[in-house]
Amino acid sequence: MGGAVVLGLDVGGTTTRAVVGDLAGRRLGTARCPGGNPNAHPPEEAAARIGAAVRDALADVAPGDVRAAVLAMAGASKLSDPAIAALFEREWRSAGLRRAPRVVPDVEAGFAAGAAEPDGTALVAGTGSVACRVRDHRVERVVGGHGWLLGDEGSAFWIGREAVRATLRVVDGHLPETALATAVLAEAVGSVPGNPRDLLITAANRARPVELARFAPLVTAAATGGDPTAREIVASAARHLADLVSATRAPDDTGPVVLIGGLTEPGNPVGDALRVQLAADRLDVRTATDGAAGAAWLAALDLVEDPVEARALHHALVGP
Repeated sequence: MGGAVVLGLDVGGTTTRAVVGDLAGRRLGTARCPGGNPNAHPPEEAAARIGAAVRDALADVAPGDVRAAVLAMAGASKLSDPAIAALFEREWRSAGLRRAPRVVPDVEAGFAAGAAEPDGTALVAGTGSVACRVRDHRVERVVGGHGWLLGDEGSAFWIGREAVRATLRVVDGHLPETALATAVLAEAVGSVPGNPRDLLITAANRARPVELARFAPLVTAAATGGDPTAREIVASAARHLADLVSATRAPDDTGPVVLIGGLTEPGNPVGDALRVQLAADRLDVRTATDGAAGAAWLAALDLVEDPVEARALHHALVGP
């Protein structure tokens, strides 16, 4: 395969990451740019940001050496719009790529960032929550992911909403004062004079609903500090996420469970509680590392057929 190079892109609403590697597993370039998801940003701006990430990652590599590329993105169907696809095609040409990257759901790259196995379960717990059954490196079944209005139980949005609801019960006199309630009021209304109840309701309803996720770190911090209300919210979130995993898996599933997203990171109380629950079910639990590296490895699978070689490449490019 000579000097064949692969490119992986993990495109989010906040951050775009790129990894360039070769078939020996060496990382030849990386890049990090602002979010380039066209579902979250104007398509022309999104395409320009992704193009910048590609060019930065290929700074020391001849673009013509890229033999396979994968772009992982939530809401990937957006690129099926011919007008938007044309914007991205222009960026690929500008960056010197000979062919457009293969577009996959971000959860497929996330699963690949935690496991070399072709089959298993991916659980995403960030602003939203969703679980997917993966077969042959592709999403086969989805559970959850219904969005803030209809679901996303256990997500940062859900945790933040529960924090605000618990705080309202405190200011209404149904619960005693807690460290969590104090933190939520400080974050939401600060020192603004007025009735805390009315101010909190107004602040929570003024922003987009999904922005309630900003209160989730207050819950995890308070839970770590021993606040009973915060610990109850954390435990409930972990149960919801474990239920998503259970609903996704078939009785004969033996593949790993890959945890993706900030809430699942080791040291996060939600992630720690979730691991305890999944361990009780004797599941093989992994943590996704770098989604862009996972995407680069998926691109390499387009070139590497031998499963032993593919696993060795995963260990080198993505990590153990």
